[in-house]
Amino acid sequence: MPELPDIVVYIEALEQRIQDQTLERISLASPFLLRTALPPITSAEGRKVVELRRLGKRICVGLEGELWLVLHLMIAGRLHWSLLSDSGGKAQTAKTAKPKLSRSPKNPGLAAFQFDTGTLSLTEAGSQRRASLHLVVGESGLQQLDPGGLEIFETDLEGFAKRLTAANHTLKRALTDPRLFSGIGNAYSDEILHKARLSPFKLTKQLTRDEIRRILAATRETLQEWTTRLQKEAGDEFPEKVTAFREGMAVHGRFGKPCPQCGTPVQRIVHGEHEVNYCPTCQTEGRLLADRSLSRLLKDDWPRTLDELQRRRERLRQPG
Repeated sequence: MPELPDIVVYIEALEQRIQDQTLERISLASPFLLRTALPPITSAEGRKVVELRRLGKRICVGLEGELWLVLHLMIAGRLHWSLLSDSGGKAQTAKTAKPKLSRSPKNPGLAAFQFDTGTLSLTEAGSQRRASLHLVVGESGLQQLDPGGLEIFETDLEGFAKRLTAANHTLKRALTDPRLFSGIGNAYSDEILHKARLSPFKLTKQLTRDEIRRILAATRETLQEWTTRLQKEAGDEFPEKVTAFREGMAVHGRFGKPCPQCGTPVQRIVHGEHEVNYCPTCQTEGRLLADRSLSRLLKDDWPRTLDELQRRRERLRQPG
């Protein structure tokens, strides 16, 4: 799922392309994408873009007349930008050519937003349709979509600590809860907890003051570092390589690969479509966290440490 760094870079790219431009037409290929009926989606057409804003993991496009298009990409939704072109394939501008929808018929996506400078399209991989589009009116309409997560760069230690310890959750769950913190998901929470050198399953009520301070610092450093990296990667181009698994990450998506800090193989726990990635040496004092389904199956046979896991693997390799 695109998280805060990805959304920030998306918005910056959109500001360069659609700020102060007119939304000529909206084409929806999926009836499941649009989640609001009033105002009608056609009322957004013919209006100029006046503002772009992030709301958690949502992208908000503000139009004239206090209308807001709000896109939530969820796990597999991605945005793409196409320049308008004439029949000969030459790029057109709004001043010299009549706008033309430029979508590939092989991959029309779920929606296309035609501006006088190009077309923004939304695609979603897989068969499940989770991405959403809302059209709402004014700040009150936006507030109804706001899960209420704390903006990590707009708080102090006291505010962060209060929100983090409001309930007794695991650190992984707390950081990824959009009602608690804004813009953090599965990928960057793994990176944050590795940088903070804390177990993803440690309970928030058990945290010391120093540990809370480390989490806040790690969260800010991780999100800022990856925002800067993605900005440099995109440059002046529209970001097309948005993924949860990036080269240079310490633990997320790196199961079995060496931790960049200590060399220990990265471990993971899978829960449905989500996974927890961590370094046992850096984060759990060498202990292996129990995968719920496997530990229930193996019971007392579940390996507790990396050494025990390695010994079992060596026994399995032995002939006979």
